[in-house]
Amino acid sequence: MTNVLEAKGLTKYYGRRKALTDCTITIPTGRVVGLVGPNGAGKSTLLQLACGLLSPTSGTIEVLGGRPNSGPAQVAKVGFVAQDTPTYAGLTVAEHLTFGARLNPGWDAGTAERRIATLGLDPEQRAGKLSGGQRAQLALTLAVAKRPELLILDEPVASLDPLARREFLQSLMEFTVEHEASVILSSHLVADLERVCDYLIVLAAGRVQVAGEVDELVDTHHRLTGARCDPATLPVGQQLVYAGHTTKQSTLVVRSTAPIDDPAWIVEPLSLEDVVLAYMTDAAGRTRVLEPQR
Repeated sequence: MTNVLEAKGLTKYYGRRKALTDCTITIPTGRVVGLVGPNGAGKSTLLQLACGLLSPTSGTIEVLGGRPNSGPAQVAKVGFVAQDTPTYAGLTVAEHLTFGARLNPGWDAGTAERRIATLGLDPEQRAGKLSGGQRAQLALTLAVAKRPELLILDEPVASLDPLARREFLQSLMEFTVEHEASVILSSHLVADLERVCDYLIVLAAGRVQVAGEVDELVDTHHRLTGARCDPATLPVGQQLVYAGHTTKQSTLVVRSTAPIDDPAWIVEPLSLEDVVLAYMTDAAGRTRVLEPQR
């Protein structure tokens, strides 16, 4: 089965600033993938490279077995909702659907019209008069009515209130179940990703810090607390993610597939947010940069 995305040595510069550094990653097909990281981590750059809106400085990227934006057939495979969930303020909801139908040969008018009716959107309402949540839902409708094999969403719920976020994510899950599509969703809000995603990528400092199935990441990461020690003395098989020390105590976050039975340590499980924070803290020089839940 073709992977939904494969990147090898992917690097992107904006002038002299490096946004992505040697990004190598494989994303399996049929997953709902959460992409999380601080501002400036390279999330939007990676997603725009996947859509073909940007070209890499070096390295390669393939999406669904093809080069992004390499032709109409490739473009039709991917739906994209940008960070500001763009719509045209002067066009009505119905005009957006007409516009979408003209641009997309595989347009599913029935899906688009059913979604608009279910959401209670007035077809004659101009997009500029819709709420933020309604505009986000309209943008999602335009993307899913393409019937894409891959749906990419770049922080589409960042500006929404909690109820609008929940409704948007519910719509997203309904789409994935109905059409068996793959999804890549970026967000700062780990709780939202945990609700809908089964695969997670942590991107920080322009690099992939960790990637894997959500359940596996949670099950294999642990917090160890005990007398101050040199992390270099950890047993083989315990991968150090983060180390913090006081004069007498060490607190470590490690990844291990085997149980940790050493009586020298107090061993605690981690939440998904704890795991994300550990990798982001390490990449940012021990500075916690994840935005608080709203």
